[in-house]
Amino acid sequence: MHRKELAEFLRRRRETLRPRDVGLVEGPRRRTQGLRREEVAQLAGMSTDYYVRLEQQRAPQPSVQITTALARALRLTPDERDHLFALIGHNAPARFHRSEHVSPALMRVLERLNDDTPALVLSDMADTLAMNPIALALLGDQMRHTGLARSAYYRWFTDPAERLVYPEEDHHRHSRAQAARLRAALTGGSGDPRAARIVAELQERSPEFAGLWELQEVAQRYGDSKTILHPDLGRIDVDAQVLFTENRAQTLVVMTARPDTESQGKLELLSVIGHQQHGLVGSAVRDQ
Repeated sequence: MHRKELAEFLRRRRETLRPRDVGLVEGPRRRTQGLRREEVAQLAGMSTDYYVRLEQQRAPQPSVQITTALARALRLTPDERDHLFALIGHNAPARFHRSEHVSPALMRVLERLNDDTPALVLSDMADTLAMNPIALALLGDQMRHTGLARSAYYRWFTDPAERLVYPEEDHHRHSRAQAARLRAALTGGSGDPRAARIVAELQERSPEFAGLWELQEVAQRYGDSKTILHPDLGRIDVDAQVLFTENRAQTLVVMTARPDTESQGKLELLSVIGHQQHGLVGSAVRDQ
């Protein structure tokens, strides 16, 4: 529990609210900037004395129920709510329930990308939910997997074929990124027990993963430069950019090559191959 930071956060959030923001009457002689402490306590269903002690760094750790009530009383956004839970020392509640249905907004973007721009939609568990034709031609069908292997986190540490897509000298960097992203999914996602099962099994099966897990790294990094090894065309250098849904449950990953490079020419060739193999963009995206 971070008492000083918690006290400052509660005070600042209280001062930004007006009584009308929370359904209270604002009298003509009001001198307090924002809400009064007793008003926050009333909205959260707790004693004024306990709330005052929170702002004075003297209170014991609030329960999950009180933390939830505080977040509701202060009208916190999901990011602010998660921050409040972290300051108090609790795991934040799940923001969403995972779905196989691709976000309509991400699907619209996917369908409108240029034919030579590989793109795919991933869940926070690194399940591939949709791919356009050139992504299929570049990476193969990543939607065919079942069970725990649907997650690229799991496949990276258990299936040697998964690593053939990247140069060997890049494997360690990818391994660290996969472990860090899995930790983010474990602590900040939907509360789906599959994440915990994947962690437990990887700790048993992969000494590499077990060592990286001990580093306690956590991140939601997707966008960077990477080299992909295509079985027919060889090395293709791409820059990956991402678009998250608001709750970060799904991510659209878009890969582009720098203009007038050999890699761009290879992507243009792959776009032809992708259409020959999979037809139009709309038919290449797996039915939702």
